Amino acid sequence: MSTQPVPDPLLIACALGIEHLALRMGDRGGADGPVTVLRTGMGPRAAERSVTRILADPVFAGAAVLATGFCAGLAPGMHPGDLVVAEETRDPRGAVPCVGTELLVKELAGTLPGRTVHTGPLTGSDHVVRGHERADLLATGAIAVDMESAATLLSAVRGGVRPVAAVRVVVDAPEHELVRIGTVRGGISAFRVLRSVLPAFFEWHRNVLLPRR
Repeated sequence: MSTQPVPDPLLIACALGIEHLALRMGDRGGADGPVTVLRTGMGPRAAERSVTRILADPVFAGAAVLATGFCAGLAPGMHPGDLVVAEETRDPRGAVPCVGTELLVKELAGTLPGRTVHTGPLTGSDHVVRGHERADLLATGAIAVDMESAATLLSAVRGGVRPVAAVRVVVDAPEHELVRIGTVRGGISAFRVLRSVLPAFFEWHRNVLLPRR
């Protein structure tokens, strides 16, 4: 009697407790295989350490890795609650191409109709970016910045060949910086969006696994 192979796991990495809470509150139905939501802690070093540690477990040998959470938008016209799907993640150590970007854009548009989805390079930083730094990063071609995605994906591909992606929700943008009044409203909007993204992540996972079955 033949048995179906167990799909490789999906590892979803986020940094903050509030991001982890949003994902835990999301709809976990429809996953194709085991799903682990990892809270790495804030910053690239914490992300690298946590992701490297968990991927050393043989259970995660073929795991797909998706970095998510909040980010700062760099382009004028971005708003809290907008989505960013990375075409690649970057930091001073190099760039990691993302897999299935078009599929993620399609699934997120279907899951969250009316939400703007931006695509482009997502750059990493070791601190919160403000003021002129935002413009400097935009000039490199990046459309958003966060502290963990680049380190997460770099650690993931160092640990073996696997599908990787990064999806972030804008909580801070050029016209909506965190220090301004309206931060709470923007944060609530971003939280609600992050709480709703899991079905799109599961569909991405299902499809990037297909060639390997």
